[in-house]
Amino acid sequence: MASYSVNQAAVAHARDLIEKKQYVLDSDWGEVQPSAEDQNHYLERHSWEEYAAWHLGLTEGANDETKARHAFVYGDFRRVHRTALIACVYRASEWRHKSVELAAHDLLQLLDRTAGIE
Repeated sequence: MASYSVNQAAVAHARDLIEKKQYVLDSDWGEVQPSAEDQNHYLERHSWEEYAAWHLGLTEGANDETKARHAFVYGDFRRVHRTALIACVYRASEWRHKSVELAAHDLLQLLDRTAGIE
């Protein structure tokens, strides 16, 4: 099983988007999450650093500037999706990646507070 470290730049990017209210509260993440084609289109117009900012996890040992390096996407390359953060918490918890789980959980709590969800 792969090991992941928390991408602190992605956490900061997500926090910034949440504070600017750039989020979607209700979505079907399975339907709206970026496909491989969406990712390729994004990378045609953006840097690897910008791509990385949408992924809470960095795969240990994977080469930089590869998709394999980036895991736990939390948005659609424009906005944070609440359901994506829930999926990140769930997947990280299931695979026992505690640091990513907690980072996603903290972002989910921030989003909920910002959106007034009690």
